[in-house]
Amino acid sequence: MINVSEYDQITHDAIGAAMEVHNELGFGFLEQVYQKAMEEELRARNVPFLAQHPVEVSYKGKKIAVYAPDLVVRDKIIVEIKALEIVNYDHIQVQIINYLVATKKDVGLYLNFGKEKLEFKRYIVPKKFQSS
Repeated sequence: MINVSEYDQITHDAIGAAMEVHNELGFGFLEQVYQKAMEEELRARNVPFLAQHPVEVSYKGKKIAVYAPDLVVRDKIIVEIKALEIVNYDHIQVQIINYLVATKKDVGLYLNFGKEKLEFKRYIVPKKFQSS
């Protein structure tokens, strides 16, 4: 069972950086702009991260694809960056859960810079995919 509270500070660090980026840039840019701004803000805050780091996806033990998460913060959480005005939240949830399963990470964070107010939500990998 995952101890969700151990991810609180990491989530706080990432959301705090995202709020600063959103306050500085506002909304209306492409995702790539927010991606680079997040990288700069995390560096400025001395928060370790990997950007677009490739992760292999396997099917029955065979590599079938490579996925590159937008960010992996403190080697613990996957961060998915969006810049969408209209959001399909069910699609976002499925996407992030799939990314968590593929990367074997327990926590994911959705950040959407595409609205007047920053949107964010934390996701936990379903129990059936958690390591014991």
